[in-house]
Amino acid sequence: MSRIHPTALIAAGACLADDVEVGPYALIDDHVAIGSGTTIMAHAVVRAFTTIGERNRIHMGAVIGHDPQDVAFDPAVESFVRIGSDNIIREYCTIHRGTKPGSETRIGSHNFLMAGAHVAHNAQVGDRVILANNALLAGYVTVGDRVFISGGAVVHQFCAIGRLAMLSGNSRFSCNIPPFVSALERNSVAGLNLVGLRRAGVGREAVRELKEAYMLLFRSGLLRAEAIARMQACAFATQEAQEFLAFVTGSSRPLVRARVTGSADE
Repeated sequence: MSRIHPTALIAAGACLADDVEVGPYALIDDHVAIGSGTTIMAHAVVRAFTTIGERNRIHMGAVIGHDPQDVAFDPAVESFVRIGSDNIIREYCTIHRGTKPGSETRIGSHNFLMAGAHVAHNAQVGDRVILANNALLAGYVTVGDRVFISGGAVVHQFCAIGRLAMLSGNSRFSCNIPPFVSALERNSVAGLNLVGLRRAGVGREAVRELKEAYMLLFRSGLLRAEAIARMQACAFATQEAQEFLAFVTGSSRPLVRARVTGSADE
């Protein structure tokens, strides 16, 4: 029994593994590669220069690999979307290809993009990331592993979000968000993402050092350069605290700011 519905439109130049399932009225262009065990459901669209790995589930009406929403984009440009394996991409998600020749939008593996989420051109999304309903990532956004972006949150172009950060619902960000924090509202941070840290199995010593780093950066009243110098003097031993320091040191954009109330234990 065929796994491809007779109403699906699949270009001759598309390369699908033998067990890929394609639903009614789905559209798959030339120069598309789809790996084993992947399901493309009804009315989904996969445009040219898209590569999708194994065991992904692309739900109804999702559009992957379409032209970026960039007024300077030339539709003749060859650019890419690359998606890993074991992702769930729910109804009406949109993932756009790169805007410059040869560039790409990349999504890793084991991610969950809920209905209506948008990943713009040249965004880089890691592994085990959750984008809840209608979360919006602008162009060139970078998202670390295991980030949770709640419903309706929006992230400005070129922002970076560190690993295991959590963004609250309907929040909006134009600043970089360090790893392991809970961010909310307008470019604000309320504390460490302690629930996420616990679920990820991060040890007590790492949490202690992260609290120390958080307090120096967000609660000490020091300028960023001064806080970095104090963190460097602490000679953190855990990988997580070192990662926090490296992100803050390397950030070329402003960082989110501490909310008026709250603490590292929040």
